[in-house]
Amino acid sequence: MYNRSFRSNRHQPIRPGGPRKRYSARFAPVGRASIPVHKFIRKAVPYREEEAYVPTLAFETLPVDRRLISTIVRHGYKAPTPIQDKAIPYVLEGKDVVGIANTGTGKTAAFLIPLIDKVLKNPNERVLIVSPTRELAMQTRDELRAFTQGTPVRIALAIGGAAMFQQMQDMRRRPQFIVGTPGRLLDFIERRALDLSTVRSVVLDEVDRMLDMGFIVPMKRIMALLPKTRQTLFFSATIPPEAETLMRMFLTNPVTVSVKKQDTAEFINQDIVKVPPGAYKIDVLVNLLKKEEFKKVLVFGRTKRGVERVTVNLYQKGYRVASIHGDKPQAKRAQAVRMFKENVVSILIATDVAARGLDIEGVTHVINYDQPATYEDYIHRIGRTGRANHVGQALTFVE
Repeated sequence: MYNRSFRSNRHQPIRPGGPRKRYSARFAPVGRASIPVHKFIRKAVPYREEEAYVPTLAFETLPVDRRLISTIVRHGYKAPTPIQDKAIPYVLEGKDVVGIANTGTGKTAAFLIPLIDKVLKNPNERVLIVSPTRELAMQTRDELRAFTQGTPVRIALAIGGAAMFQQMQDMRRRPQFIVGTPGRLLDFIERRALDLSTVRSVVLDEVDRMLDMGFIVPMKRIMALLPKTRQTLFFSATIPPEAETLMRMFLTNPVTVSVKKQDTAEFINQDIVKVPPGAYKIDVLVNLLKKEEFKKVLVFGRTKRGVERVTVNLYQKGYRVASIHGDKPQAKRAQAVRMFKENVVSILIATDVAARGLDIEGVTHVINYDQPATYEDYIHRIGRTGRANHVGQALTFVE
């Protein structure tokens, strides 16, 4: 367990500017079901070298538009990942597909490549991609742009927290691809700026996250406006009971493709950090961040205000830090994520909602400054580390 040496600071002199605010009281979960502490403690399973996957497909021989092949090769894609290898043929055949795969397995390209081909062969085709978060929608839009470079394919992004005017302009150009979050998509529908009656392909991405975030009603409203005859692709890391219900409602004779292997959490050392009575949580956090091994750290807080306070406090102490939360304008959130990805800042402080869909390489530590509401949220948080066959570290503050 970490921080056995941390002791109360109650007898230290008062700093200039008055008494220090005690962060632990501000951040303590109120009226929330607590998760048993033992669930935060677990040693990582040693990484087991697995036999290299041998794909049955090759990008160069895919039966898709040659412009798309050229772009795929130019961007350094060498061989299909398992989800791409197994899902692409079914999507090309026009079948409904349920793809079960973790983030970071190449699932976005698994549906984009065949759908772009469909649009290139018939410019009147329209595709809707529904994402749970702005960040994931933007990542999908960026990947879509990369694959369609040099083609006449038009793309529109529909996410909250960003200027409506530009998005409206893009929507008026009658894009073949619309990528968005449920709330903003419904805004465009209500403004009569988006007509789903001509959409023939729809992707529901990270369905389990959309269910976690309470989007089941918006999802049903959006799906009800789509033509009955369509291709529906359903991607999720897990298939909870609610997702199975949606599958029966939205999909027709779907093919299920699952490439989910060992749970990401198994590659993460999980432990707790005890905050002694009278100690300040922010001081405990700073003492951890001083350690050399804390190179790229994602810190989770419960509230927007709390996240911002921790960010300001760390910034004042000289740390390279940024934050993302629901009150932050989309441009600022995107900038913070970009700086964290590019190592301009080494610490990112986030709320659960803002961090949904983040896929960032090289996160050495996840710190639960505030405990999550549910164990599912905990697994989602710590899953931001322990990737690409590297053992991750997850620490949870316990008072």
